[in-house]
Amino acid sequence: MQVFLIAAITLDGFIAQHTDQPSTKWTSQEDKDHFHKKTQQAGVIVMGKTTFDTISFALPQRLNIIYTTESREELASRMNLDQNQLRDEVLRTTVLDPKDLISQLTQEGFEQVAICGGSSIYTQFMQAKLVDKLFLTVEPIIFGNGIKLFNQPINQKLSLISSKQLNEKGTLLLEYDCESK
Repeated sequence: MQVFLIAAITLDGFIAQHTDQPSTKWTSQEDKDHFHKKTQQAGVIVMGKTTFDTISFALPQRLNIIYTTESREELASRMNLDQNQLRDEVLRTTVLDPKDLISQLTQEGFEQVAICGGSSIYTQFMQAKLVDKLFLTVEPIIFGNGIKLFNQPINQKLSLISSKQLNEKGTLLLEYDCESK
């Protein structure tokens, strides 16, 4: 099972200015295209309730797993999701420990999982040493303050695998491998 973290960050390391700001409001089209492609390839995305709330719907052609104490039906009712998004292969909720979730998904035959935020979820999966790879899009914008990529200390060495400029404005895509996870 390959577990990768995928995020867009500002030059000063923030994923948002506030909890209800979706990244789609400030990231480039190239980042959106990269996110769409990588998460569809993975087939499974994991995010926290706050991140899901900013998106407001289950992303199509992917299993959306949301960390929340709400049931899938409660979440769907609150978000006004349609019946197609209530299917088990589209939307699930969980409170499992990250290691247990990855074990369950491996047993179900999934080969890749994209960890899609927010800060708390990124931190939990990194601290559990489950992340193999990071895809970070660095957007040429500075917030000055906001929500950091991680909300607790992380001690993880990385190796840069590739860097690519995505557009003429200077958006960069960085791919890292986690050393000895």
